[in-house]
Amino acid sequence: MQKTLLSGIKPTGELHIGNYFGAMRQFVDFQDKYRSFIFIANYHALTSVANSELLRKLSLEIAMDFLAIGLDPKKTTLFLQSDVPEVTELAWIFNNITTVPYLMRAHAFKDAEAKNKEVNVGLFDYPILMAADILIYGSDVVPVGQDQKQHVEIARDTAQKFNRIFGNTFKVPEPIILDEVKTVIGTDGRKMSKSYGNGIGLFASDEEIKKAVMSIPTDSKSVNEPKDPTKCNVFAFHELLGGKDLPELKKRYLSGTIGYKESKDILVERMKAFIGPMRKRREEIAKDPDAVLKILRDGGEVVRKEAKKMMKEVREKVGLI
Repeated sequence: MQKTLLSGIKPTGELHIGNYFGAMRQFVDFQDKYRSFIFIANYHALTSVANSELLRKLSLEIAMDFLAIGLDPKKTTLFLQSDVPEVTELAWIFNNITTVPYLMRAHAFKDAEAKNKEVNVGLFDYPILMAADILIYGSDVVPVGQDQKQHVEIARDTAQKFNRIFGNTFKVPEPIILDEVKTVIGTDGRKMSKSYGNGIGLFASDEEIKKAVMSIPTDSKSVNEPKDPTKCNVFAFHELLGGKDLPELKKRYLSGTIGYKESKDILVERMKAFIGPMRKRREEIAKDPDAVLKILRDGGEVVRKEAKKMMKEVREKVGLI
């Protein structure tokens, strides 16, 4: 029997290539190996999006994005988080076995606190809703980037604590973190992030690609000076895209036979070749939004059956039935 894989993404803005290489590519790669559940985390998005029309628009667009990168609804169950209200009920039950000091160690809360931001309860409790997302479907594995590993650790802790208190109920999931999946840097050298505005859009136009690549900062070494590819943000993007020409490019860096301008020009063309076909598929999918909505509705029906079954057992064990 296939193991169950689950993951999701928040509909909070345009996706960038960091989202793709950090997580989304894995969803496509694993859909033949696992029984895959992928959700659009619109409950989670409420921590930062307070506009109903915008949230609906972004949720539909994220679904289109998933389909455009190769997610097959015949192999992967794609659904809206909000189509499974049982997940918020389970999160409330988990809240009652979780302490405030434990949640204060969560990265998102600590980051916000360090920046003196006023944190809403949703952001503070975000990891528990994430634990409910993961555990309610009996997930075996959760593909995440290294910086999101804590979400799975919290889900594991929550499952084990519930099982100790109320009896064996939840599977204890494992994270999948591929060795080659690292934090993807942005055009300014920091982690690629929507909030930093340093990304390259996953479906960017050729003009947008060129503008982003040309904005990558470099040092002042001349064309003929040897360069360390491990310290060059332009080369980091070449590495991200991979390809058979990478060793030769590295050799030219080390021997001082390439300048940063030429490296950027090559990267622009490589990025166009990578993004172009996905952008074309995305444009075709966007012509029929009703078909996308049907995929989401069908997916929601599939997973809600599983969630209802799990919640019947949970309610019995905690004394709500």
